Amino acid sequence: MKTIHSVNYKNETREELLPGFDPDFPYIASYIELDKFPGRRAPWHWHKEVEIFYMEKGDLEYHTPGGITVFPVGSGGFINSNVLHMTKPLEGMKNTVQKLHLFAPSFIGGLPGSLLEQKYVAPLISSQIEIAGLYPRTPEQDSLLRLLKDSFLLTPDSEDYEIKLRSLLSDFWCGLLHLTSPQWSEKKNSIPSNHKIKLMMGYIQEHYDEKLTMAEIAAAAYISERECFRSFRQKLNMTPAEYIKSCRLQKACAMLTGGEESLAAIGQTCGLGSSSYFSKVFRESMGCTPREYRLKWQDFDRNGRK
Repeated sequence: MKTIHSVNYKNETREELLPGFDPDFPYIASYIELDKFPGRRAPWHWHKEVEIFYMEKGDLEYHTPGGITVFPVGSGGFINSNVLHMTKPLEGMKNTVQKLHLFAPSFIGGLPGSLLEQKYVAPLISSQIEIAGLYPRTPEQDSLLRLLKDSFLLTPDSEDYEIKLRSLLSDFWCGLLHLTSPQWSEKKNSIPSNHKIKLMMGYIQEHYDEKLTMAEIAAAAYISERECFRSFRQKLNMTPAEYIKSCRLQKACAMLTGGEESLAAIGQTCGLGSSSYFSKVFRESMGCTPREYRLKWQDFDRNGRK
């Protein structure tokens, strides 16, 4: 199980890059120590793989275009394929840790179009469900949580690891299907695609160090400026300007911890202007100065960040 302290991206659309993900065995397990992420949060991202997780310590918020779902310690959940999401600890919560399974739908369903894929995988993957929570207060959900905890006890050096892991996750998947079937089987109006917001997020990521206008961002998704603003508010609960600032601050955090560039150079490179303005914006958002942040994280690196 790989310990994770940051989110890396496969491309400028914010699709997550999953290190060690092998097409021959499309699965990885991750140990997420969210307090050690820059800004103590996993920024907005998505992946084609489904995500199943268990809260080992602390309480966590999952933000999706559909809203905010809270997961306390001892709970678990499911994030559907291609769903945009962002995570952060609840206010004041420290030492937040979760264990994750990330796997391609084919890990359970086999080849596209197979009976297993059509009967057991497609109904949930193609449903309108973004996120589903599992809480120990009901017997059915508690049994799935126990199965989920057991699945993390398997390690690559366990006997018959691959087939046992697939079997455990298949059992979990069947339980999840049964639990969520009232939601995915309902006939509802279709939910608008996230494709356009992903295009605009990608454009901002590619041009975050430049002066960006609403017209340029909207043009990246072939929509109006009004629709651009509404899309960011509805999907990410922030304005385009707020998202631009968050991207610039993420880049600044990475530069502060990964190099020795001056504050002036980092501010200019990240599109945050002079060192004084950069320091002002950084302190307002991060609760400390860029210099204090650098010292804290460089000291953390020396004392055990992997």
